[in-house]
Amino acid sequence: MSKLIYLVPLFPLVGFLLNGLGRNALSKAVASFIGVGSVLASFVLSLLIFHETRAVDFTPQVVTLFDFINTGKIDIPFSFQVDQLSALFLLIITGVGTLIHVYSTAYMHEESEMHYARYFAYLNLFVFSMLLLVLGSNYVVMFIGWEGVGLCSYLLIGYWYKNNAYNDAAKKAFVMNRIGDLGFLLAVFWMIQRFGSANFSEVFAQAPDVPAAVLTGITLLLFLGATGKSAQIPLFTWLPDAMAGPTPVSALIHAATMVTAGIYMIARSHVLFDFAPITQTVIAIIGLATALFAATIAIRQNDIKKVLAYSTVSQLGFMFLGLGVGAYTGAIFHVMTHAFFKALLFLGAGSVIHAMHHEQDIRRMGGLRKFMPVTHITFLLACLAIAGIPPFSGFFSKDEILTAALLKNPVYYVLGVIAALMTAFYMFRLYAMTFQGRFRGTAEMASHLHESPKAMTIPLVVLALLSVFGGLVGIPEVFMKDAHRLKTYLAPVLDVKNQGAASLTHLPHNTELALMGGIVVAVAAIIFFAIRAYGRYQFRDEASTGLSRILERKWYVDECYEFLISKPLKAFSGFLSSTVEKVVIDGFVNGIGKAVQSGGRQLRLLQSGQVGSYILIMVTVTILFFIIQLFWKS
Repeated sequence: MSKLIYLVPLFPLVGFLLNGLGRNALSKAVASFIGVGSVLASFVLSLLIFHETRAVDFTPQVVTLFDFINTGKIDIPFSFQVDQLSALFLLIITGVGTLIHVYSTAYMHEESEMHYARYFAYLNLFVFSMLLLVLGSNYVVMFIGWEGVGLCSYLLIGYWYKNNAYNDAAKKAFVMNRIGDLGFLLAVFWMIQRFGSANFSEVFAQAPDVPAAVLTGITLLLFLGATGKSAQIPLFTWLPDAMAGPTPVSALIHAATMVTAGIYMIARSHVLFDFAPITQTVIAIIGLATALFAATIAIRQNDIKKVLAYSTVSQLGFMFLGLGVGAYTGAIFHVMTHAFFKALLFLGAGSVIHAMHHEQDIRRMGGLRKFMPVTHITFLLACLAIAGIPPFSGFFSKDEILTAALLKNPVYYVLGVIAALMTAFYMFRLYAMTFQGRFRGTAEMASHLHESPKAMTIPLVVLALLSVFGGLVGIPEVFMKDAHRLKTYLAPVLDVKNQGAASLTHLPHNTELALMGGIVVAVAAIIFFAIRAYGRYQFRDEASTGLSRILERKWYVDECYEFLISKPLKAFSGFLSSTVEKVVIDGFVNGIGKAVQSGGRQLRLLQSGQVGSYILIMVTVTILFFIIQLFWKS
């Protein structure tokens, strides 16, 4: 099946072309069939490839499609790499992507036929780009997919392009991603110059012989790319604004595709990062700071999608913490579980918004469990999973990262636990204000409240099952020996022999159980407090003050960027436009024209028409030439 790997990205690409080119002629049923069917076909093929990679004797395979760049000493083929890591991401992308496509058939049903087909064309292109990213066997093919998901995020965030605010959000995402992409591109150039190749196998084989300073520079540039794509400090503000797109798009960006690209890239490049401890420390610190910073903001947000957006930023910080302390398997594990419960949370939020006629303020909700039982129970299960309550999936993946952080640096562990507790608080504040208490909306809204159609609830149920049972593939040693199937499966790719001490040592079982129990008790207490405090929330439309206002305004980060970066750049560009361009450049160009005109007017005076004047000029010039020749020789 590995030989047919090219079909996995090809199916969504064909779906994009069919829906995109035929958007004016296709009915909604046909557009849905093409959009959903193409990703479903990729998922089925990904399942077969995943089954093949589980074989004991499986070895990674590189499937070359054609020569891409072949000049002089540089040979970069357009090829795919099939191994355990890429196979796992294929399942996540196509599996969750299929559910989101199915959900979209009902959520976007009000769109016109042309825009409906355009939407599915963009979704298919998004999936194709992400598949290209994770399948590439070299950094150049990875970068093509990397740029593809950036383009698709722009198209989907600004899908409702008649709204200028949505267009601004799309442009913001595109520009901030380009900042990180520049770092990635410089790292690729540096690798080609240093290693003579961009192929993973050749780069990783030479890594032990390269000076640590060079690897530190390359990995820091790679991390800059990951910072932009995976929304880490300071390039994180685009992700909450990405909520401007349709809710299924938010689920696709936040759960299955774009934001996990940075995690995948670092995990794929872990051989380089293992030899750059300075970069690993930077990754751990930035990841932890992002997890804490975003969690504080999420505590005071009232837009249901904004809470989930900052939750994503915080959870991505957890994943980078895992990467920074050498727990690569733990970070990938959390990518997988996060894909399940975060997709469920966003699709659940979409179900609520659909029932509330596009109202997103949780202060105007409440009591929805009576009207939306399926959405309510699935949303609750997702909240329990992200909060880390056992035996839900988030408990196992978070515990693995926190344990590795403790072994690396106890300070990391303490701060990570604080971020985990805040996660439990803001998620159950969201749950309580949405589903508990009395309905706080208008009577007209209440009369239209209903459960979503099956095309929306079935994906919720499937994702709920994955959120509940998905973590069982990574049961820690303290509970059952050799039960961490994901670690065993990824071992051939994420070789632990070069990873940090956190991967080679273990906590005593009693200590680990005590820490687990303590965190679970603390999380349960936080959940109880949040439900009790906000379960009977009464709407208050009053201005916040003090710290609450600072958190509601997101620590004024956007305002700081506007003051420190945007305004100076706009002022500088205004100076270039009004002074440098108009006075200097235009003055120089216009000056040349005026000089030619003036010189022409003076030279024409020599053409008097008098023969005597012409003879005088000729004799004078001849004598002048003789004088110059005489002095030149002497």
